[in-house]
Amino acid sequence: MNKVVGIFWRFLLLGMVSFGGPAAHIGYFQKTFVQRLHWLDQTSYAKLIALSQFLPGPGSSQIGFALGYRQAGLGGAIAAFVGFTLPSFLLLYLLATSLGVTAHDELITAIVKGFKLLAVVVVADAVITMFKSFCQSSLTIFVAAFSAIVLTFLPSLLTQMAVLLIAAAIGSYVAYAKRAEQMHSNDENSSKAIAQTPSAQFSRLPFVIFVALFIGLPLVASHSAWLQLFSDFYTSGSLVFGGGHVVLPLLQQTIGDSVTTDQFLTGYAAAQAVPGPMFTLASFLGATVMVEHSFYGALLATLAIFLPGFLLILALQGSWDHWASKAKVAGAVSAINAAVVGLLLAALYQPVAISAITSMVDVVLVGIALAILRFTKLHIIFFVVAFALLGLVL
Repeated sequence: MNKVVGIFWRFLLLGMVSFGGPAAHIGYFQKTFVQRLHWLDQTSYAKLIALSQFLPGPGSSQIGFALGYRQAGLGGAIAAFVGFTLPSFLLLYLLATSLGVTAHDELITAIVKGFKLLAVVVVADAVITMFKSFCQSSLTIFVAAFSAIVLTFLPSLLTQMAVLLIAAAIGSYVAYAKRAEQMHSNDENSSKAIAQTPSAQFSRLPFVIFVALFIGLPLVASHSAWLQLFSDFYTSGSLVFGGGHVVLPLLQQTIGDSVTTDQFLTGYAAAQAVPGPMFTLASFLGATVMVEHSFYGALLATLAIFLPGFLLILALQGSWDHWASKAKVAGAVSAINAAVVGLLLAALYQPVAISAITSMVDVVLVGIALAILRFTKLHIIFFVVAFALLGLVL
């Protein structure tokens, strides 16, 4: 028990100061748990990072969950999650409830205007960064462009799921064809490579739970508003490849009718400003949707959106080396990552830019801020304050 409590406090402290998004969180974890505490070596930590990138879900939180699991089993994993998530959960919950009380205040309306412009800047920056990382071949560029076009003209959750499945099939087929060609040209080396593939240690129960919830929740969700809330956020958490920003278009499609665009983009901008995982946008939205029971709505939405990624970590962390060595899997993941670039690009257009930009002044401000964000090392807090003030001026 003392070990679990110790894990909770270490992650709680990190959750209070971990600004900067998933990439920064990975750096905080590396300094704390690899360099200072020696919970694992650099090679093992690199494998955890690779696994978190491979699976859908909140990357940095999945790493923290896995670190806690390595130290103290499931209790340690839960302690790590609760500690790291609690500060941002509370901050976004409090913001959601305070905005509900002051929704018609002119001051709040002005700040929301600024936050909507900030959302354009942040999403545009994410699209550029992810494009550079995930679209480095003609195939991945095609997949990204195809996804963006389809989702711009046919925006829906079913379309998003279809695009991700098609991308996975294309990537898997192309990778398989390339591997078959390589094996044909060098049978001996290929045989040796296959013989050296690590054995799998797959945990079936977490994976069965993941699949059962993914398939079963939408079938029963209509029976209760609470089941619908849990189903919406669980589905979104199951499909988020490529980082926290991708949760924006997925959530917009699943709960877009339950919150206004202003509320949605305000929560998204606020999630940039608080420490900890960006997936706690769900805390803000859950409280906003369940106005009469805002705390329980925030709690349920938060648990639902994190749960899929954690179930998959439990299922696959023991067999990661085995699956990562398969060409079909690597090809599918590569194409899925390209598809989510297109998904995010479509979301940048609708609803982010369309609802936020209303004049050429807005265009100029967004362009200047994007340039500053990409070419300087200014902290995101600077942009939060600046755009809140711009909202008041505009």
